[in-house]
Amino acid sequence: MKHAVGISLGSSKRDKRVEVKFKDETVIIERIGTDGNVEKARQLYREMDGKVDAFGVGGVDLYIRLGEREYPLYAALKLVEDVKVTPLCDGRGLKHTLERRVFELARPELGKTPAFEQAFIPVALDRVGLAGSTEEVSKRVLYGDLMVGLGIPLPIYGLKNYLRVAKILMPFVSRFPLSMIFYGSDGAEHEPKYTAAFEKSDLWAGDFLFMRKYMPKDLRGKTILTNTTTAENLELLRERGAKLVITTTPRYDGRSFGTNTLEAALTAYAAKNRRLSDAELNELIDALDLKPTVTRL
Repeated sequence: MKHAVGISLGSSKRDKRVEVKFKDETVIIERIGTDGNVEKARQLYREMDGKVDAFGVGGVDLYIRLGEREYPLYAALKLVEDVKVTPLCDGRGLKHTLERRVFELARPELGKTPAFEQAFIPVALDRVGLAGSTEEVSKRVLYGDLMVGLGIPLPIYGLKNYLRVAKILMPFVSRFPLSMIFYGSDGAEHEPKYTAAFEKSDLWAGDFLFMRKYMPKDLRGKTILTNTTTAENLELLRERGAKLVITTTPRYDGRSFGTNTLEAALTAYAAKNRRLSDAELNELIDALDLKPTVTRL
């Protein structure tokens, strides 16, 4: 039996522990939130290092991958500096494999590849793979990183334009303090904002916590492409009239885990005592028949 633990700076209200069967191997997948307590997270990493098979790093990214280059986030790396043995997975591998293939893998359930007039991605910096998938099914994609991430009211249209801006910003973002790169919460806040971007887009893609915080109350006809959702999140979307929810990771016992935790589970299963390459992850995605979850509301 393998054990993968995602330690997140996010809310403990989203914690979950399940046992999943990957072929003949049972993997315990566990998510532990620390409610923004950095020292508690550091302590958990220290105490569990070498005692579990893989760590998922939640609430922050360790590196941002743009093209062939990975930019370190130094404050996040400081958070896990005491980990010496257990492999660390921040999800960037699955973000460039599973999320990049999301519509290909979901096609059997969807029946066809969907088409959208406009997609809105509130923050795409850590989900460029998902952005690539979104571009393929949308006539136009609006990136909200400057608006949502930095409070600069400038929309960006198109992945090429977005990448140009992101590459200019990354040397500065790399040095941001942890308080500026921590994106976790329990999603309880709700302050409708960027309403025009949401309302004019029939596809919303990206981290659900950003959507939950800023989305308008009327979601009629919207398709949501996101990473993690709880049963409560799905009920909220149903109440507000959303049409379809696609979570990039499978649901286990009613919960889809973050890419960091699922990547840790696959790393634990592979038993190579290191992070897996994109090629290795794609092989496992196919071998284990991992698919996004499609929920019609």
